[in-house]
Amino acid sequence: MRTTFDFAPLFRSSIGFDRMLDVLDSASRVAPIDTWPPYDIVRTGEDDYRISMAVAGFSAADLALTQEQNTLVIAGQKQDVDAPNRQYLHRGIAARAFRRRFELADHVKVVGASLANGLLTIDLKREVPEEMRPRRIAIATGEPAMKTATKQIEAERRAA
Repeated sequence: MRTTFDFAPLFRSSIGFDRMLDVLDSASRVAPIDTWPPYDIVRTGEDDYRISMAVAGFSAADLALTQEQNTLVIAGQKQDVDAPNRQYLHRGIAARAFRRRFELADHVKVVGASLANGLLTIDLKREVPEEMRPRRIAIATGEPAMKTATKQIEAERRAA
């Protein structure tokens, strides 16, 4: 039984969607998703987004945010300096390391990040370049805009 989708027929009728179809294909082969730490993704405007992640117990020094092309990676590694001197009777606050990846659309950039009250907040903005925005193309009527003279490709042949 086949468990993956075949996107090959979509390639015949779409142009420029190669990356999106590759992402959909790779998403079907992803390992089970870890649900820790919990997070929310909120659309705050037409081109603005916010990721809020619950990282209680982590300081700003314990967290690392990196954007590599279209991937945002958030990693956390707790720095416990006096852990050998502690003996926990009950440990209910998770302090395990994590690495969370978010695939970003083209032209989405991280504009800021803050940590307050155990919530890491990351603000994102989609900034489409002017040359990528839709533009209206004028349609000329009457005579064609460009006229080219007919050029002779081969020279006349002379009889010997």
